[in-house]
Amino acid sequence: MRRAFLFVLDSFGVGGADDAAKFGDAGANTFGHIVEACAEGRADRAGLRSGPIALPQMLSLGLGKAADTASGFQISAAGRLCNAAFHGAAQEVSSGKDTPSGHWEIAAVPVPFEWGYFPHTVPTFPEALTRSMIERAGLPGILGDCHASGTDIIARLGEEHIRSGKPICYTSSDSVFQIAAHETHFGLERLYQLCMVVRELVDPLNIGRVIARPFLGETPETFERTANRRDYAVPPPEPTLLDRLTERGSKVFGIGKIGDIFAHQGISEVRKAAGNMALFDASLQAMQDSGDGDLVFANFVDFDMLFGHRRDIAGYAAALEAFDRRLPEALALLQPGDLLILTADHGCDPSWRGSDHTRERVPVIGAAPGLPGGDIGLRRTFADIGETVAEHLGLPAGRHGTSFLSRIAGYA
Repeated sequence: MRRAFLFVLDSFGVGGADDAAKFGDAGANTFGHIVEACAEGRADRAGLRSGPIALPQMLSLGLGKAADTASGFQISAAGRLCNAAFHGAAQEVSSGKDTPSGHWEIAAVPVPFEWGYFPHTVPTFPEALTRSMIERAGLPGILGDCHASGTDIIARLGEEHIRSGKPICYTSSDSVFQIAAHETHFGLERLYQLCMVVRELVDPLNIGRVIARPFLGETPETFERTANRRDYAVPPPEPTLLDRLTERGSKVFGIGKIGDIFAHQGISEVRKAAGNMALFDASLQAMQDSGDGDLVFANFVDFDMLFGHRRDIAGYAAALEAFDRRLPEALALLQPGDLLILTADHGCDPSWRGSDHTRERVPVIGAAPGLPGGDIGLRRTFADIGETVAEHLGLPAGRHGTSFLSRIAGYA
């Protein structure tokens, strides 16, 4: 039996991107800077964590060697590799450093075109777009209309939103239009309907995603975003690994926001959960439910959403350690013929300036019971990950990547 499990640690870059300067990110290194901060005591937080970072499971899969391959960063606690482990890194060839581009390229479809972006102005959205949105959705107006952090803008404008009924609209350096609204005062279904209107309006601008950001609470101290987020994404420009698998008759389990990222194309089952630990539970269950030829594709969003964008080094480090403590549960479910890959879609260095993603290479580590494993080197594109899964699951080769299966199967 052959199965594949693809876990994306959202934003867990390892530095070294050869085009980082183009994005203003030369020197960014999510993993490296977290390790350094922990070693220097800058990531200590009472009741959360302290001391050097502890990631024994990921290091045993080759995370330290992957970081060295990507950027020359070396961690003293790298330790010994476990049997059947493989390690390397991958460079992104897509034009952006956004979530869809990273995930689509992982699924063997790089994004060669440029997304549309909103300017760093106030207001940020074109007047015609805002006017059409208000008219078509019957709104009293909008709030925000700027670049902002989601949690910050909800704290700042949430009460006015409740009073006025105006949704909070904002963007970031990603190709995205985000709409925050209260689940009960504004209405969850109404928010979803509004996002569908906006999705249609921003299509001519080539905006990658419209995101519904529902929240609850009555005051800035109690406002909290809920798990009912929904992304309205542009579909991939051509069939991805997921489409190729489902067309063949295999099942693809999309854990977390995977279904939204791929506009629900090529997804057999969507399994949502709130928070990394609940997502891990859902992933473990999907692993047990999967059969021959199936793929479990999971996104662990907290690293990016809660810690990377908020530039919270201690929180990011603690989240990595919590994830690492759960890894033995996934490794215990692996059978001969299985393939587990841990990777990322971009960086989001919590020590970096601003609050945006950072252009970085990503780790490609994992285990394949029954195979010798080894060093897969630096891959020229994330698409090599998707093509490796494709070959492992018996699909014909695609157009954009090169499988590294032979490198971990012990033959050249």
